[in-house]
Amino acid sequence: MIMKTLLPTSTAGSLPKPSWLAKPETLWSPWKLQGEELVEGKQDALRLTLDNQDRAGIDIVSDGEQTRQHFVTTFIEHLSGVDFEKRQTVKIRNRYDASVPSVVGAVSREKPVFVEDARFLRKLTKKSIKWALPGPMTMIDTLHDAHYKSREKLAWEFAGILNQEARELEAAGVDIIQFDEPAFNVFFDEVNDWGIATLEKAIEGLKCETAVHICYGYGIKANIDWKNTLGSEWRQYEEIFPKLQQSNIDLISLECQNSRVPMDLIELIRGKKVMVGAIDVATSTVETPEEVASTLRKALQFVDADKLYPSTNCGMTPLSRQVATGKLNALSAGAAIVRKELSA
Repeated sequence: MIMKTLLPTSTAGSLPKPSWLAKPETLWSPWKLQGEELVEGKQDALRLTLDNQDRAGIDIVSDGEQTRQHFVTTFIEHLSGVDFEKRQTVKIRNRYDASVPSVVGAVSREKPVFVEDARFLRKLTKKSIKWALPGPMTMIDTLHDAHYKSREKLAWEFAGILNQEARELEAAGVDIIQFDEPAFNVFFDEVNDWGIATLEKAIEGLKCETAVHICYGYGIKANIDWKNTLGSEWRQYEEIFPKLQQSNIDLISLECQNSRVPMDLIELIRGKKVMVGAIDVATSTVETPEEVASTLRKALQFVDADKLYPSTNCGMTPLSRQVATGKLNALSAGAAIVRKELSA
């Protein structure tokens, strides 16, 4: 499916789950249903999140991560070689401590993880579908490795596994496969040494569009505290964009709304399609359409209109459904303003 719409809107990933499925406004929220009820509940939530995106006028829809508890760990749960009972406390993204599972043997994927969900969503809509997977570097940063004893080696293993999943998602009718790599904003040397290379391995052989989402994280305290230490300009992207610009990834998703990222850094990925985060997910204040339009106009100085994809800064799981819906509406309305200006 080829995107015909100018400035097609989408979300970076997660959307709030209904309160009957999981506790609202919470990361890692436990399920409220079990067994068959949970399977049905997840499918109902997929229908609902699609309906919300449709009503808001979102052009490229997603599953809103309704069937997963966490954007990284849910994928890892389905792999062998990882022990969720053997937990260790590690520092994630060099920022905060988290209790994580351990890699205790060779990692492998016994069966597809999200493919059935993707097939289900494909049946429900004619629109383009974007599906998010965790990127290799962010996966290794969310684990304790007691087996490979090498971040790089484990990342290559995960890249191969992600490639298997991505190929099956493509076959299920997914139009854009996105890899979430918040770790790319932290470990610059590793990103340039092998991080982008492992990402290329993950997209090997895909004919659908591919994206990498690099953000400054959910609006949780640890992330907000970290952002406050980054000074008046956030130039992290400068370290990794030159090499990303040379990569085979089609779309690069970045954070712009209410962030201190200098917009001209987008110039470094000239030629790529850019998902511009025009919605701040770290606040419950809903943007006005004009604020969204203003962010998009600034971005248009550095990216051609046919390559600009208005989006959110990051996932919206920690927000209330009411706020998230308001933000989706603002994103669509803001994109419509700029679309009209461009066609004039």
